[in-house]
Amino acid sequence: MPRGRKIIIETKIEDTVLDEYKSLDLQELKREREAADMGISSSLSSVFRVAQDLYVKKLGEETLNDKHGLYSTKAAYDYLRAKGIHISFRAFGGRIERGTVPFVKIGRKRYIPQVALEDITNTKSEYYTVREAFEEYNKYNAKINLRAFIGRIEKGSVPSVKFGTRRLIPREAVEALTHVSSKYYSITEALSELHKSGIRIKRNALERRLDRGRIPCLKFGGRRFVHEEVLDELVEKENVIRGK
Repeated sequence: MPRGRKIIIETKIEDTVLDEYKSLDLQELKREREAADMGISSSLSSVFRVAQDLYVKKLGEETLNDKHGLYSTKAAYDYLRAKGIHISFRAFGGRIERGTVPFVKIGRKRYIPQVALEDITNTKSEYYTVREAFEEYNKYNAKINLRAFIGRIEKGSVPSVKFGTRRLIPREAVEALTHVSSKYYSITEALSELHKSGIRIKRNALERRLDRGRIPCLKFGGRRFVHEEVLDELVEKENVIRGK
């Protein structure tokens, strides 16, 4: 392969997806979550007092729902399904049992306040569960398994936020992961593509070019990646030098 200094890569990559990812502030997300939890807790306290009064008056479920925003477990489940939250009734009941879905008790029955249901739908629009994030990412990177993905989360290379007992992944982070997998090459993948094009180069030689900035790259999750357009230009110019 001709020496790298003979080639100047002119492609400039402007990547708004990764710009949004880099602007993620996990501490700010945690503060927002804490504020939301305090708001729900305050609402629950108010609802609990109302609930006790309603129990004495023996009001029906329809009144509780329409006038006071209190949903039975089944009604709450139907509400979430209508909002596009796909979860089994058994799993939803399990969340209530574990206390991850706040509720108040009126007599022997549990009721979920609307503010808690709205929080679930809002969270769903902004975050993925670990499994949802993995399944989305796995569409673009079939080589990774769930265990390895969880390992990346634990090491912090995939950003996450813990809400109570749940660990969630910001949607911007998952979008960045899938974007990098579809538009960029890892060093190993870039090396393979160069070899397929008949360009012989050793890994350490390629990494030296990256270190010296001769081949533009980005760092993501502790690893370096080369954009597909940059690699295309590199292959084209290498072939020109080689007389192809």
